[in-house]
Amino acid sequence: MLLLALLLLSPQKPVDGFQARTYKTMPYRLFVPPDYDKSHPYPLILWLHGAGSVGGDNFKQISGASLRGTHTWTAPQVQAKHPAFVLAPQSRIGSWTMDFPLVLELLNSVESEFNIDAARIYVAGQSLGGFGTWYFITTRPDLFAAAIPLCGGGNSSRASVITHIPIWAFHGESDPTVPVTESRKMIAAIRQAGGDPRYTEYRGVGHDVWFRAFQEPGLVEWLFSQHK
Repeated sequence: MLLLALLLLSPQKPVDGFQARTYKTMPYRLFVPPDYDKSHPYPLILWLHGAGSVGGDNFKQISGASLRGTHTWTAPQVQAKHPAFVLAPQSRIGSWTMDFPLVLELLNSVESEFNIDAARIYVAGQSLGGFGTWYFITTRPDLFAAAIPLCGGGNSSRASVITHIPIWAFHGESDPTVPVTESRKMIAAIRQAGGDPRYTEYRGVGHDVWFRAFQEPGLVEWLFSQHK
């Protein structure tokens, strides 16, 4: 509680290497690799938080339920091997579909400021952000090198446009919030269209699938091995 109070009093305070910034009306956090070298292109992970992190405090999207989705990539041992940016916008309205144009502008802004590898831009998100992840890749299939949607769902009629994108989706079989059929439907449609997505379904697990997913052996290496 004390940390949160301090952050509310000092909104620009960095947290775990995540700089606090705002683009137009959108608060966001940006992790810059500690040894950033502008002559070298870096991959970037775009993190889309769930409904519990909606707001304007510019903190919830990198803490609580979003801690694993953001900090998995910034762990010292991961950065030592795979230095990368992590971009975590915060939705004020709770709709990544409506926020999509502004997020694209934000991404372009970061790309103009830093040397980002356009062939290695990844998107991941859970729950509300899982739906956002599916929406982002089916709307702009040319942009992302890989995607990790957790406990989300999307428009299966758009499956044919993302058959080329490496996807590793996760869902809990017993999810009471977002039915597991949402992920099953998307995976089945992509496979039927000729794609080969990875799908991990945890038996007996509910909505908080992120506790298991971000401990999945090989997930980090899988993501950073993907290129457009």
